[in-house]
Amino acid sequence: MTLLHLFDLDGTLMYGSAAPVEISRQLGLSAEIAELERAFGAQEMGPHAFSVAAHALWAELTPAHVRAAFEGAPWLMGIRDVWREIRERGDYCAVISLSPSFFVELLLEWGAHAAHGSVFPEVPFTQPVDAAGILTPEGKVVVADRLCAQFGVGRADCVAYGDSATDAVLFEAVPVSVAVNARPYLAERATHVYEGRDLRDAYRLVAEVRPEVQAS
Repeated sequence: MTLLHLFDLDGTLMYGSAAPVEISRQLGLSAEIAELERAFGAQEMGPHAFSVAAHALWAELTPAHVRAAFEGAPWLMGIRDVWREIRERGDYCAVISLSPSFFVELLLEWGAHAAHGSVFPEVPFTQPVDAAGILTPEGKVVVADRLCAQFGVGRADCVAYGDSATDAVLFEAVPVSVAVNARPYLAERATHVYEGRDLRDAYRLVAEVRPEVQAS
């Protein structure tokens, strides 16, 4: 059996934070992004409205800011170890996130086979956000299906990792899911629940899918 592991980013691979929060921190805009995050969490704005507002907030963003945000983020331990293990076993790993593509795609450097985020213009911004490129929770499933076709697997071969209601649609679409430091709404819908700061331990929870799947 070949497995495709699908990882959310914000709150899942990153402990207690999100890419927009870390990006905004570099610009001294923590309070402003906190309000946008609150509105998004309260469903007062959807993914497109959030992305447009964040794009406007980041008018002074440079590639150096993005790199600093990435390197300084509170990542879970063991991400690269898990992805190396996945590759060595002939499985696949991908990141699907509503966060900006220019941040999400940096995880390719750590060994992900694929990384998909909401499509933002190149940094520094000279173009507006295109609504068609902004991912939604339902859009995560569309991306997952494309990845299944790319890697020659089906939904039945997928394991999803997430932390919030935006991951619920994907959790419903695949047979095995791991709630990582998740809100109760998602934890109640997950196959496995993990609390902690080491992705290797979350990965071990899927061992029952295929007995030999274990992180080194």
